[in-house]
Amino acid sequence: MKPLISIVLPVFNEEEGIQDTIDTLLNFTEQQEENFELIFVDDGSKDHSVEILSHAADYYENIKLVEFSRNFGHQNAITAGLDYISGDAVVVMDADLQDPPEVITSMVKKWKEGYDVVYGKRAQRDGESVFKKATASMFYRTFRKLSSIDMPLDTGDFRLMDKKVVYQLQQLKEYDPFVRGQVTWVGFKQTSVVYHRHERNAGETKYPLSKMLKLATDGIKSFSIKPLLFANIFAAIPFVGSIIYLITIIATSSYSAESFGIVVILLSISLMLVTLGIVGDYMGRILNQVNKRPRYIVRDLKGFQQNEKVYKLKNN
Repeated sequence: MKPLISIVLPVFNEEEGIQDTIDTLLNFTEQQEENFELIFVDDGSKDHSVEILSHAADYYENIKLVEFSRNFGHQNAITAGLDYISGDAVVVMDADLQDPPEVITSMVKKWKEGYDVVYGKRAQRDGESVFKKATASMFYRTFRKLSSIDMPLDTGDFRLMDKKVVYQLQQLKEYDPFVRGQVTWVGFKQTSVVYHRHERNAGETKYPLSKMLKLATDGIKSFSIKPLLFANIFAAIPFVGSIIYLITIIATSSYSAESFGIVVILLSISLMLVTLGIVGDYMGRILNQVNKRPRYIVRDLKGFQQNEKVYKLKNN
């Protein structure tokens, strides 16, 4: 019996290129030995992406659509897609064809060799600014220094995972998931395939600097407590500085340093605020987790069997 491979594609305002993505993936999957299902997760698009995907789901039985009630974020869209797969393995990829479908063939080959996770390692990234490439490189290296996991360098969410890996990911209930970090954390036998990342086929990037920063900070806060240790260092600096200053003025009998004293006070206040900000950030994540709100809400499902659709909506 042929294995079934699920492909999960988060979508947000991709009407300009989504039909090309559908056609490209259908053409690719028809040429493969395995069976494929395409699960598109619409993350609250404001354009006509849903209409295009809904029409495709009505026409092709291997195309499925999970439509969110609003925008819940790229990582939650991936998480939702993993919750709705039926395959023996799943491939996560972007819906803009920057991740070439032909790389999936190499991933499946590695999977059949016995690897549970096969992630795409970018050798080259077309259509991205020098700034974005530099900040991405800096993030991966900073993350490895700070975190408790050894996440591979220069990898995104484009990867294949065996269903047993997906099952373990489904047990993780983090409110702000960092999927590529979670995949590293659960372990299993992992390897990589190197590929050339293409330029977007249409439209603009849905990951501006603000979202990149949020993803980076979410990843670090999810897998590291070292920023809290930095907060302790920040708190100690003014104390040590005050002791040194006190010893200095006693030794030199110089007590007219009002201006320097003001600087020390301002520095102390700023460092305390930084410390409070870091601690508050972690407390905010704890609050989100304690509230136990769902990570996403599904407005509608398309392409699923009726009994499967009802079951998944009830268990979402």
